[in-house]
Amino acid sequence: MATVPAEAVVALAPPRANPHLAAQEAAERTLLAAWQSGRMAHSWLLGGPRGIGKATLAYRFARFALAGGGAGGLFGDAPVSLALDLAHPVFRRVASGGHGDLLVVERHPNPKTGKLRDEIVVEDVRGVGDFLHLTPAEGGWRVVIVDAADEMNVNAANALLKVLEEPPRQALLLLVSHAPGRLLPTIRSRCRTLMLPPLADTAMQTLIERYRPELAAADRAALVGLAAGSIGRALELAEWGGVELHREMLTLLGSLPELDIPAVYDFADRLGRSGEDAAANLRTAFDLLSDCVARVIRYAATRQPVGELAAGEAQLISRMAARGLDPWLPVWERLNRLPAAAEGLNLDRRLVLLDAFLAVAKGAGA
Repeated sequence: MATVPAEAVVALAPPRANPHLAAQEAAERTLLAAWQSGRMAHSWLLGGPRGIGKATLAYRFARFALAGGGAGGLFGDAPVSLALDLAHPVFRRVASGGHGDLLVVERHPNPKTGKLRDEIVVEDVRGVGDFLHLTPAEGGWRVVIVDAADEMNVNAANALLKVLEEPPRQALLLLVSHAPGRLLPTIRSRCRTLMLPPLADTAMQTLIERYRPELAAADRAALVGLAAGSIGRALELAEWGGVELHREMLTLLGSLPELDIPAVYDFADRLGRSGEDAAANLRTAFDLLSDCVARVIRYAATRQPVGELAAGEAQLISRMAARGLDPWLPVWERLNRLPAAAEGLNLDRRLVLLDAFLAVAKGAGA
């Protein structure tokens, strides 16, 4: 894959330090109106797909609350957005992780292995109640952000539920969730849910041009289609050569229902031998294969035209869907199970990717 000159890439700030909220003005207006109404819910569930700005909005709202609700307009009128100036001391302290009235609950490394846990455990949540009952260090609000609530295990979720049942005054809990339906119903019922939509294609184009201006127009267009409204996913795909991997994958699938097993293994082996990038490259290829099957299922179910993200893709998906919907549902289920199984059992990801291709070939009638 081609190396991108460092000076050509504009870095996307992490949510805690990101002053930009792209194309989610409706959600921002909802939070601002709730604040200004004087009857604001103390617990919010910010839901929607990954990479669309949920965490960025959560930190934006947290900064606004910690700053006392914004500075107002030039003549003391009500603020029209949740934005704080980058020079504001609250913005700087939140960005550095040094604000005493903000607690962020997220995954942490396992102290025994040093590896980042794949879930939020009860120890990460246990201090939330005590934190919220402390007197605010700056006399205003205490804010907790859970990013992401989907990653809490059962014990952690139950511990948070106790806090949600009786939140103290001047407390604000913001739960970021990629899949709200997976959360405990009792957690959902105690939060006001605010769903954020995927970004529109025009917004995606603008953001990709801002952050990866060196990309060719055809690659930017492909990223818009592959990322399905998630700028976070688009930038990950750009970083790991997702457009090129997508084209290679379509070539490997071009002979379905037959599959060139040696070629698929060479593809997986090459990705697996790409040094420190191996895990990310294999994960990207696996995600792209899953996305391809998802498009096959949608086409088999609706017969709606397929957007072509690479030459010949529409014809390939139409051919894969020729057997109808039923053969592809178990393939989709298998592809969803394989990554977790590979991680939990410490399997060779190259062989897991090969297994995924074989499952797709079976769905196509091999």
